[in-house]
Amino acid sequence: MSLEQLLEQGAVWRASDTVGEPCVAGFYSGHEELDQMLNGQGWQPGSLVEMLYDTEGCGELRLLLPLLAASAERWVLWVDPPHIPYAPALKAAGVALDRLLLVRSNSRRDRLWCLEQALKSGCCSAVLGWLGDVPQQALRRLQLAAAQGQGLGFIFRPTACREQHSAAPYRLLLEPDQAPDKLAVSVLKRRGGWPLPRRVLSLRQKTVGRRAASLSALPGVVSARVRAGG
Repeated sequence: MSLEQLLEQGAVWRASDTVGEPCVAGFYSGHEELDQMLNGQGWQPGSLVEMLYDTEGCGELRLLLPLLAASAERWVLWVDPPHIPYAPALKAAGVALDRLLLVRSNSRRDRLWCLEQALKSGCCSAVLGWLGDVPQQALRRLQLAAAQGQGLGFIFRPTACREQHSAAPYRLLLEPDQAPDKLAVSVLKRRGGWPLPRRVLSLRQKTVGRRAASLSALPGVVSARVRAGG
């Protein structure tokens, strides 16, 4: 495979790519240690973030709770989570249940279509999707949609997918830690910087008080079933 092809796929980062680019302040993640690992000191708007892990419930959702609890004006969309979100726990964490949408799809095609449309719309502060093995072109389309809508897309995939090329500007490897309320995070890829080694983060939720998105509170999760193109 040629260098040009690798660059096109996003498999190689060039330091010169960021020369002259302004550093956009990110959305505060709620975890100081994580913000230090991300360009712009937080989640970058218009970005697709891959969360790679093998142990379900290792902390992949708790890592995002501070951000989700800070969004009140736009929707938060969950597409095909492995389990129904536990509303009482989300409410206790400050997540606005009346701004949370749950979608079930019938196929991978429908799932990708829903994710792309949601990211592109600009109506969602965060879009969460659970995917397995998908074509590189599909991830590129999702990244382009996130850039267009200037929201945040979080894609949850098995660790084995790390061997595949990805257009997502951020790829995080999540591993459980022996200590409670801890999560090991390795930054495999990040926009404007080199990968970073494993670092153990605290998952104890903190108040999100700066550079936050915005989300409110109450009743129940709205759910729907979707089909591509309709």
